[in-house]
Amino acid sequence: MIVDLRSDTVTRPTAGMRAAMAAAEVGDDVFGEDPEVNALEAEVASLLGKEAALFVPTGTMANQIAIAVHTRPGDEVVCEASAHPLHYEAGAPAWLSGVTLRGVAGQAGLLPVDGAAACFRPDNVHFSPVRLVCAEDTSNRGGGTVYPLELLDGLGDLARGRGAASHLDGARLMNAVIASGVPAARRVAAFDTVSLCLSKGLGAPVGSLLAGPAALIHRGRRVRKALGGGMRQAGVLAAAGRYALRHHVDRLADDHRRAAALADGLRALGLGARPPATNMVYAEVPDAAAAVPALEARGLRCLAVSARELRLVLHLDVDDAGLMAALYG
Repeated sequence: MIVDLRSDTVTRPTAGMRAAMAAAEVGDDVFGEDPEVNALEAEVASLLGKEAALFVPTGTMANQIAIAVHTRPGDEVVCEASAHPLHYEAGAPAWLSGVTLRGVAGQAGLLPVDGAAACFRPDNVHFSPVRLVCAEDTSNRGGGTVYPLELLDGLGDLARGRGAASHLDGARLMNAVIASGVPAARRVAAFDTVSLCLSKGLGAPVGSLLAGPAALIHRGRRVRKALGGGMRQAGVLAAAGRYALRHHVDRLADDHRRAAALADGLRALGLGARPPATNMVYAEVPDAAAAVPALEARGLRCLAVSARELRLVLHLDVDDAGLMAALYG
């Protein structure tokens, strides 16, 4: 038995999701004629309390569209030092938007308001103007950590007060919703735009959305086209996302419970493991690079994220039996 804990992106569509995909009514989304896509965009805009939403293939594209519509070449974007756009998006902000990202050291991946505030400098030709503040909820490299609501509000207020925009990378936003008990629209209320990934944790095979003011989303649609993200009969994918939002949100609590049990089990086996905030467990080992193939030989897949740390992510395809197999083989 192979237990794959590399990421919550490795899930396969459930039988119910496959049925929804097969039954999807489709049209050409580039012409705005796919009913499933239109319904998904409307549902997510409502869920997040925003005027409009845009369906895109990936979370990286959603983030990059947000950066593009909020900035101009030469601008600066402030984010936490471990943020996804800084580490895992192939330098796209520089490639696509001509902006630089400034990483601010935070605790457990959380961008501090005072650290972000310090990045705003006087209006001077020598300095890049900060036009965008980005946060990531939950924080991946921070350990799946959940932003306190007052910190989210503080970052949005800071950006607004300094004449900048704000974007929330909500790749795993619904994990934060379940862990905090705070509805999605309230969590993202202070941010101009927010992305939501359907294939991380929620179990859809493909897709993310960018939500925000209708005018910005209209501009984002043009950027999506320029990036090659204009999809045609995308309703089969949108149907998977709509199914995920109806059926796979509340069950995220199971992933969080199993992550806590996994961390407890690892500590009982003599390994260091941070208490997880959501579905991610970061375990300390003497040699992470050597541990990955050794664990795979025992039937457990995970990722090395540093010289002495492994990341193990609980998800839809790992039940209690899989958890026990991960711990004890």
